[in-house]
Amino acid sequence: MNKIGVIDIMNHPSEANRNLGADSFQYEEFKIMWRTTFKTVHKARTQAGGETAAAGGEKKQSAAASFALMGHNSVPELIADMDRLGYDIIVITATKMWSYYYHHKLIIDHTVDSVGQIVQEAKGRVIGAASYNPFRIEDSLKDIERGVKEYGFKYVWFHPISFGVAPNDRRCYPLYAKCNELDIAVGLQVGHSAEVLPSDVGRPMLVDDVAIEFPNLRINLSHTGWPWVDEWCSMLWRHPNVYGDISAYFPRSLDERQVRFMDGSRGRDKVLFGTNGLGLEPCLTQFLALPIKEETKSRVLRDNAVEFLKIG
Repeated sequence: MNKIGVIDIMNHPSEANRNLGADSFQYEEFKIMWRTTFKTVHKARTQAGGETAAAGGEKKQSAAASFALMGHNSVPELIADMDRLGYDIIVITATKMWSYYYHHKLIIDHTVDSVGQIVQEAKGRVIGAASYNPFRIEDSLKDIERGVKEYGFKYVWFHPISFGVAPNDRRCYPLYAKCNELDIAVGLQVGHSAEVLPSDVGRPMLVDDVAIEFPNLRINLSHTGWPWVDEWCSMLWRHPNVYGDISAYFPRSLDERQVRFMDGSRGRDKVLFGTNGLGLEPCLTQFLALPIKEETKSRVLRDNAVEFLKIG
């Protein structure tokens, strides 16, 4: 059993209750993703009988089979798995995602209250994170403040790519100011998205302005920044307030440049571990198997997140 006391910086409500929210695979972005980015997972689940036939013979993926290992039935089941595997804390975010091209609406829309209920039931084992909709700024800021004050949230994670908005767009600056005011961290996806969404707004270097103009704001560049791995490494190395997580990729598939950076003095104190719903056990097992220093494993799996989230 792992003894580090792992902190998973990036997860969704389905990790604690796989029935929460609508089935994302009704939307075109996820249908395409399943045929392309996740085609190896799709093949594995098909061989394991994870698909069900829809009307007319078309194959449809259920919410419970959306990823290789998706979530738990309940908070107690999640906590039991955390204890078995050596996880101390999991961050769960009230994820919001917009359909940029196909549907022009929110296709993932978890609430502060649904995550808050998970936080309360988990009794200190789950940290809540709000999200942000740059098309509904005032409503989002109210939700963020309520999450912090009512449920003890310590983080905001948002998905600017799905809105077609760059992180240095003026519509994101109220979010950064609010996080500064509340002394909480902020995370955002960088790199290209697994779904068919605009990629240019995901370049990690677009956070450069934000890091300079908000030097006291702790920023997480989530999901590795691939294919702009060098930009991701540069941002973490250059800015004392910028971190980056390796979620959304199985650790064995990480870019070798990223692994070298993470295992060296430039990146060891800045990289965060996360699973993003890909499974607590396979992600941790694969990370522990990486040919990196024990000091690096301890920093990435726990210590960096403690500093980033300001938890004792």
